[in-house]
Amino acid sequence: MSKGCVWDDIMGQRKAVEYLRAAADSGTISHAYLFVGPPGAGKKTAARALACAVMCDDGGCGSCRVCYRIKKGQHPDVRLFEPEGAASYLLDEQIRPLIHDVQMRPVEASHTFYVLDQADMFNDSCANALLKTLEEPPPHAVMILLAPRYDSVLPTIASRCQVVRFSRVSPSEAARLLETRTGAGSEEAAAALAATGGVLVRAAEFLASSGRQAARDRMLATLKDLAVFDELDVLTSAKALLALAKAPVDELKVAQAAEIKQREEFSGASVGKAVEGRHKRELTAREREGIAEVLNIAESWLRDCLAISQGVEDLVANRDVIDAMQEVGAVITPGACARALNAVNEARRRISYNVSPQLAVEAMLFDIREVLTCPR
Repeated sequence: MSKGCVWDDIMGQRKAVEYLRAAADSGTISHAYLFVGPPGAGKKTAARALACAVMCDDGGCGSCRVCYRIKKGQHPDVRLFEPEGAASYLLDEQIRPLIHDVQMRPVEASHTFYVLDQADMFNDSCANALLKTLEEPPPHAVMILLAPRYDSVLPTIASRCQVVRFSRVSPSEAARLLETRTGAGSEEAAAALAATGGVLVRAAEFLASSGRQAARDRMLATLKDLAVFDELDVLTSAKALLALAKAPVDELKVAQAAEIKQREEFSGASVGKAVEGRHKRELTAREREGIAEVLNIAESWLRDCLAISQGVEDLVANRDVIDAMQEVGAVITPGACARALNAVNEARRRISYNVSPQLAVEAMLFDIREVLTCPR
């Protein structure tokens, strides 16, 4: 592959890519960056791309062992820190080991990259602990903080970083980029973006996963017939949906098993606790993404029904099932649709508070069924 193709993973962010790529090519990367932009804009992908460009002998070719390991989260000198469990912010017990680790030399590369997600959620204690490291980092350390907005980050933190802004990609541009990158048709691209909340990287992964598309098919079929379901039908459908939403976890388990086998063949030793911990976090994140996609699909279906009811079918995302939505769109009112959409948001809220996804999805389907049986 040609030099720099790792940057191709970042879609729709030309200015940010040009800035970071120029810094990497000239050897003038900063010791601390603040990447700001909406969720799904590619900030985390860009952080990994910058690490590839610095550590890869070919400036980030995207295909060598170094680039592969960085992109897969397997390189010991590229470390991601993000909230654990139900916490919505990085905890002191996560930050303080990082501060100690920064002083250690890289394991393999010339630099160590630290990627800190949700930097807008630092509490005062975390921020104060991190300040000195940002002011006087060792020469090998590169800190990359991620946040949705500049003004959401504590000024004492933001002022010590080079700011790189990631813009929101319009739905039409996102669809065009996805079609170009994957070869998908316009309907497939729109459906994938709806399922993944408009996140381009995840939409591309969605199109490549038969398991995730099967979950979409089941959710759309459930919504189509929900108004005539009895209680047992609802419970059975919720169980089937959750099983399909977790199917991509099995795909990840296969990949992780292959990684473990490769490591054991190469070193003759079992994987360490660090790898086991990373695998566990990856599985948790993938399961969470699968459930989020099921809710996104329900939300997009309801919005499509509302668009049909208001005579703006051009806004429909799930065009492959538009015929099945027209019956609902012919009778549903904006108020009824708002109640159904609130049920989806309530399911998200419950899951964020560690309510069982099974119970949350069951409650959501019962609430949506009530709206569909009386859509006024």
